[in-house]
Amino acid sequence: MDISVRRGDTLWYYASMFNLPLRLIIDSNPRINPNALTIGQTIRIPGYRSISYQIQRGDTFWKLATDRNITLDALYLLNQNINANNLQIGQSISIPSRVTSRVVFGKQAYDSSTLGQDLAELFRIYPFIRTESIGRSIMGKELTELLIGRGSQVVHWNGSFHAQEWITTPVIMMFLNDYLLSLTNQGAIRGLQMNPFYDRITLSIVPMVNPDGVDLVINGPPSGPRGEEVLELNNGSTDFSGWRANIRGVDLNNQYPAKWDVEAERKPDQPGPRDFPGYQPLTEPESIAMAELAGNRQFAKMLTFHTQGKVIFWGFEGLEPPESETIVNEFARVSGYRPIQYVDSFAGYKDWFIQDYRRPGFTVELGKGTNPLPLIQFDEIYQEAIGIFLASMYM
Repeated sequence: MDISVRRGDTLWYYASMFNLPLRLIIDSNPRINPNALTIGQTIRIPGYRSISYQIQRGDTFWKLATDRNITLDALYLLNQNINANNLQIGQSISIPSRVTSRVVFGKQAYDSSTLGQDLAELFRIYPFIRTESIGRSIMGKELTELLIGRGSQVVHWNGSFHAQEWITTPVIMMFLNDYLLSLTNQGAIRGLQMNPFYDRITLSIVPMVNPDGVDLVINGPPSGPRGEEVLELNNGSTDFSGWRANIRGVDLNNQYPAKWDVEAERKPDQPGPRDFPGYQPLTEPESIAMAELAGNRQFAKMLTFHTQGKVIFWGFEGLEPPESETIVNEFARVSGYRPIQYVDSFAGYKDWFIQDYRRPGFTVELGKGTNPLPLIQFDEIYQEAIGIFLASMYM
């Protein structure tokens, strides 16, 4: 919600008026000097929408403010050109409305277009979210990183490395929405107040690593030469439900130089729906972008969300730090998932992260069944994942 500064207004006053943490207002207006507001300057207020209302018989600003549990001055602030003492029936005014419910609805086929729509709405309501473009997919779709928080410790989550595992993206997005709601409404998730986390950590989130692959699984092949090529890679079948790779037939989670040569020896040697690690490590723009992001952000810990199995992989060749075991045991406690230290599979993002940075890295396999997991499992998966998200923030 945008407002216009009046004489004598301060960000502190707005925080009090709208019952918001001051730091969220400051972070929503990064180009504004908090100590030097100017009359007429536009300020963004997070966690609110401005809604249009038509004056009814008997309405006054006092009545409207009382009925909606908002301050009288909030109405004056949003309606500076309105004569409050001479309201006319049918006249349109603006009323601030606190956002108290989700705008992300995860229980649906969630392609890159749906993600883009949800991100745009979250950015409008919560302008303290920072975004970075970390690269583009083969088909030119932007790979977006979200940054939330002020802390020096960066905790990273990502989803949809594998196309058919796209359900991981709406799970991440719905928790993000709940976190933002808690910050702006000063609420709790499972008894934990969220505002202290905003000051202590910075969340780095790439909700969809493989947008071309996700769109392929959900919507079918694109038109043009790229669609023809991918149909050929899929043996002419228009059923892409089993597709894991990017649009070029490379498995993005087999692309990392962490015993890549071992994987290459036993995996397909040509592009296809799944498991092809590429002709060498880090050939794909999506995997390159994620590798560069890890170097730029220096994550304190990293969680990559996949499906399925209700297990959490947490080690690589004995290079994981001692605290990884403590953390994964907490993940197991709050989710019911089984920790697995080592597995005979290499060249994944988690493997490479542990190898190169010697910090806690985890592959969380959400849900159980045959990929792509059916949406009927979504609510159960989300409830299991909540504890993992929270634990990754406080451990």
